[in-house]
Amino acid sequence: MAKRNTRVSAGWFGKISALFGRSPTHEAAGTGRRAWAWMPGNPGAVAAMLATQSELRTKSRDLVRRNAWANAALEGFVANAIGTGIKPQSMLVDPAQRERIQSLWRDWCEEADAASLTDFYGLQAMACRAMLEGGECLVRLRPRREEDGLAVPLQIQLLEPEHLPVSMNTDLASGNVVRAGIEFDKLGRRVAYHLYRSHPEDGALAPMSSQGGIDTVRVDAAEIIHLFRPLRPGQIRGEPWLSRALVKLNELDQYDDAELVRKKTAAMFAGFITRLSPEDNLMGEGNSDQNGVALAGLEPGTLQILEPGEDVKFSQPADVGASYGEFLRMQFRAVAAAMGVTYEQLTGDLTQVNYSSIRAGLLEFRRRCEAIQHGVIVHQLCRPIWSAWMEQAVLSGALKLPGYAKRRREYLACKWIPQGWQWVDPQKEFNAMLTAIRAGLLSRSEAISSFGYDAEDIDREIAADNARADALGLVFESDPRHDQPTAVMPSRNTPAEPALADPASDALATDPAPLI
Repeated sequence: MAKRNTRVSAGWFGKISALFGRSPTHEAAGTGRRAWAWMPGNPGAVAAMLATQSELRTKSRDLVRRNAWANAALEGFVANAIGTGIKPQSMLVDPAQRERIQSLWRDWCEEADAASLTDFYGLQAMACRAMLEGGECLVRLRPRREEDGLAVPLQIQLLEPEHLPVSMNTDLASGNVVRAGIEFDKLGRRVAYHLYRSHPEDGALAPMSSQGGIDTVRVDAAEIIHLFRPLRPGQIRGEPWLSRALVKLNELDQYDDAELVRKKTAAMFAGFITRLSPEDNLMGEGNSDQNGVALAGLEPGTLQILEPGEDVKFSQPADVGASYGEFLRMQFRAVAAAMGVTYEQLTGDLTQVNYSSIRAGLLEFRRRCEAIQHGVIVHQLCRPIWSAWMEQAVLSGALKLPGYAKRRREYLACKWIPQGWQWVDPQKEFNAMLTAIRAGLLSRSEAISSFGYDAEDIDREIAADNARADALGLVFESDPRHDQPTAVMPSRNTPAEPALADPASDALATDPAPLI
């Protein structure tokens, strides 16, 4: 029976193929006149990046340096994905231990950068930008000595992906293999990175050039964080985010520059005088340029009398076409889609948006940002650094955590909170959030976290503000403790009380303090 089914299937396929050609189901798989010149390749995830990564990265960096739109897209994405930082919130149950951890972390953030240029959250932004522009970023964990005087003896060093040679591919005697500078063991795990001591494109200008030049050094994988967005299973190196927009952006930049030159030429007012007797002075003038060509001036508010036989003709250079603006908008929309940002973020053009349209665009963009925040930046960058920081803090004695070796997972539990979004119409958003909290669909902690703050910090600040106001006898209109309910709902177990004769006078009697 199985054989007969096979023959029947093959027979039906043969009939369909005879009727519709080689590809009965997908037009793109055919070989007709519309697809005969389409001859795509299908390299694997590793082979594709080995063949094109260096060229893509070079062109991406070039465009970001000289193209305003490419730089604006990167700045916009970093500002939204990182902002003032993705901050950790310890999930320990013990509030005293949790506060000690958070306090030590805040002290260390100021000292995290090995180059002393920024803090830990500035390093997040720099690493994210390096990932967008170059496709990836290398983060090296640098343990320090106790005598260095750091809150926790650990610092972070950022390296550009050029430090990891794409061309290094070899098989080692140990059985490990090196692919694109990354060493893998027999199980496919990353065990080491082979890094240039200095940036290969800096040459003699690199600070480390005198200590090894372009020689590579093997660094254990436990000391390196490789930040990139994996797009395909098996991918080992990152792809610049401008890859799909490089050609269009470059040509669009040239087109816009050509239109600018044409507009500049059109703005040049020039006239040409012809005459029948070239030996006579032109319009009564005798001036000429360095080549002997006669020149005549034209002053505003004057009438120039021409000599007999003279005629004036003015230049009429072509102006910018009426479709210039619409053409640029369509091209920028394609570029924005390729780069994963909105058209408004790429160009700053808000002339054709309203509340609904810009909110819909921002929601889609922010969903993309959240995917990158939690799936790439938090998972690949923040979690390993938090783990290494905790290990160093315990080993150095900066943190006293009883039973850390056995309770390591409990101590490392952490929630990473990105900076909150700012909405177009905050009143509508806050009212919707308040409704969700009252309906039991959202907690206050989660609502506060959505704005990038710690609920415990907010509660402490509110309690301190209320205590200070009470001590000074102040009553603010913003204090919900002094709000008077508009209606009193009766309890199920007790009969409803009769309404007061004068609710306004009763409210004043119970709360005589004036509102500020």
